[in-house]
Amino acid sequence: MASHTGRQTSNTSKVLCVIMGGGQGSRLFPLTKDRAKPAVPLAGKYRLVDIPISNCINSGFRRIYVLTQFNSTSLHGHISRTYKFDHFSSGFVEILAAQQTFTNTSWYEGTADAVRKNLMHFMNHDFDQLVILSGDQLYRMNFEEVVTQHLVTGAEITIATIPVGRADAKSLGIMAIDGDNRITRFVEKPKEDAVLDTLKLSSAMQKNLAVKREGDSFLASMGIYVFNRNVIAELLDNPLSDFGKHIIPHAITTRRVFSYVYEGYWEDIGTIRSFFEANLDLVSELPRFNFFDMSAPIFSRPRYLPGSKINGAQIDHAVISDGCIINRAKINRSIVGLRTIVGSGTELDRVILLGSDYYESQDSIERHEREGLPRVGVGENCKIENAIIDKNARIGNNVTISPAGKPDTLDHERYFIRDGIVIIPKSAVIPHGMVI
Repeated sequence: MASHTGRQTSNTSKVLCVIMGGGQGSRLFPLTKDRAKPAVPLAGKYRLVDIPISNCINSGFRRIYVLTQFNSTSLHGHISRTYKFDHFSSGFVEILAAQQTFTNTSWYEGTADAVRKNLMHFMNHDFDQLVILSGDQLYRMNFEEVVTQHLVTGAEITIATIPVGRADAKSLGIMAIDGDNRITRFVEKPKEDAVLDTLKLSSAMQKNLAVKREGDSFLASMGIYVFNRNVIAELLDNPLSDFGKHIIPHAITTRRVFSYVYEGYWEDIGTIRSFFEANLDLVSELPRFNFFDMSAPIFSRPRYLPGSKINGAQIDHAVISDGCIINRAKINRSIVGLRTIVGSGTELDRVILLGSDYYESQDSIERHEREGLPRVGVGENCKIENAIIDKNARIGNNVTISPAGKPDTLDHERYFIRDGIVIIPKSAVIPHGMVI
């Protein structure tokens, strides 16, 4: 990696950050049925978008736009209630939603198209570098280091990359670099081993980059880009719609494009399986992503909830968020989201509860009881495993939920199965005694 001891260092006031809100998020359905992908809850009390925003703030970059298109209401609410800077700073976190105008009636057609449609707005700001980020990844990175290397190398574009193995390389954009970290080739999702072999990092390169992983290594794009102001304007002066597929491959042949090699934990949370596994990893004793690292904290909305109350429950390797009431249940390898109520005798194993947006009133509880319907939360004597329970769901007493013996993908009027995981959608009602 290029030395950061050069005379040029980044000026954080000269950087503008743009977080891509993503498209329909179909691979995260049904979690994206009623919300944008960056608004999907994470780790009990956060949302996915909190990760890139926190990385920006911790890097000293406080001018942040989030580009959205689908189901952005809850994302708007979260950002407006969470990220308020004082009146005497130039910092902001603002959403730019896709909108139809008299001159443009189309939605965002890709990452590059989304930036192009807002470019005039961005150009009204004073900035030298534009940092473009994804809204659905879990990682911790100091972007000031990336921008500093960008300046030291005299790059026009810098792409953050991460070493991956052969299996992962086939589903990612793979870079080849020279001894100065300049990118010489880019291949999107190379399937053939013969092509992969030409992109493999040599043992000398692995040693030079201090790559820690064993076996063959390939440099995969993380979807994190730094562009010089004049370069982004020139590269978007065309109808091409996507950075990874169109803009970057062309730029490598005509511009100074460098790689910033990142060696930490990074997870692209693009599927139900990756979302499930990334959340469950957080309950391990040494999780790969550390929310307890206060040198670079992850921010979210302050909710002023009471501490959680545990009434005789057995809890092992779990994350319990604020404002929960957990009665005599057994909870193992699970995440319990905000304001969750769990009844006595219930057993949860490998379950992600996204929590509730509110505490149900006594009148509402009694009214639902008269109708034979459960209250918000998880009832008594339930057995739930390998499942995601979305917000405000009502799980009755004596309910069994498990994907065992079922197909990997299934749509039911009350639940879904994706990647072998049962998902109870937002505000769903699972009646007393139901077996899934």
